[in-house]
Amino acid sequence: MADILEEIVAHKRIEIEQRKRFISPRQMITLTDRKIKADEGLTPGGSMRDALMSSSTGIIAEFKRKSPSKGWIKEEGKASVIPLAYQQNGASALSILTDIDYFGGYDEYIQEARHVGVTLPILYKNFVVEEYQLLQARYCGASAVLLIAACLTKQECKDLLNMAHQLGLEVLLEMHNDQDFEYAELEPDMYGINNRNLGTFVTNVENSFRLAEQLPKDVCRVSESGISNPEVVRRLREEGGFRGFLMGEQFMKQADPGIALNEFIANL
Repeated sequence: MADILEEIVAHKRIEIEQRKRFISPRQMITLTDRKIKADEGLTPGGSMRDALMSSSTGIIAEFKRKSPSKGWIKEEGKASVIPLAYQQNGASALSILTDIDYFGGYDEYIQEARHVGVTLPILYKNFVVEEYQLLQARYCGASAVLLIAACLTKQECKDLLNMAHQLGLEVLLEMHNDQDFEYAELEPDMYGINNRNLGTFVTNVENSFRLAEQLPKDVCRVSESGISNPEVVRRLREEGGFRGFLMGEQFMKQADPGIALNEFIANL
C-alpha cells in the first residue's frame, strides 16, 4: 500500500477513536436508528447505481475543497451552494468529501446539502476502515459509501459491504490495480476504477480502459479521477462500458462549479 494512503489511514484510525470519545458507538447506533426511522426506512437520495445506469451522462459531480496533492482548490466553497448548483445543472449524482485533515471536508457538508434541497444520491467520500463510519454516513444523509480496496483486507471489505447494505447504503468499491481485482467478486453495487495512484498521485485515465476488461459484464462501472474532457467520457462510455464518471477538481477549480458542469454536459 502506498505511502500517502498509509499515512491517511493511520491518521483516520486515530480520528475515529477521538470521535468515539465524543459520541460513543452505542450513541451513534441510537442516532442512526432514529434517522432511519425518520426517513421511514428509505435511503436519502435513493439508489446511486440506478441513477447512473439510467443516466445518459453519468456525471458524479464532487464537492472537494482541498486535496493532498493540490492543496486548497476552493477554500471558500460552500456545501450549501455548490452541491445544489450541481443538481440544478445536470449532475446524475454527487460525491461529497467528508475527510477533514486531508480534504477539508466534514460530515455536516452532506447534511447542509440535504437541508438546502439536494435530492440526488450522495456518495460519502472518505477513507472508510470501520463500521462506525458507516453509521456516520447513514446518519448524515448519504446514499452510498466509498470502500477502497487498498485500505482494507478482503474480509474487512466484505464485512463493511454487508453492514452498509444493512443500513440501506450502496457501496462504490474502488480498485486501482490488478491486485485489487479479487475484491470484485464481493459484488459491490458499483465498481470503481481510480485513475489516480493513491501513493504517487499520478493520474492516468488509461487505467480505466486497461482494467475495465477484467470487470464482470453488465455491472455499474465508475471511472474516477483525472477526467477533464468530454471526449474522454464518450470513450469511457463507448469503449469501456462505464456508466459513472467521478469528477471534482475539473469543476471545483472554476469560478462557478455549477456552470462549469453545465458547459461540460453540453459538450457531451
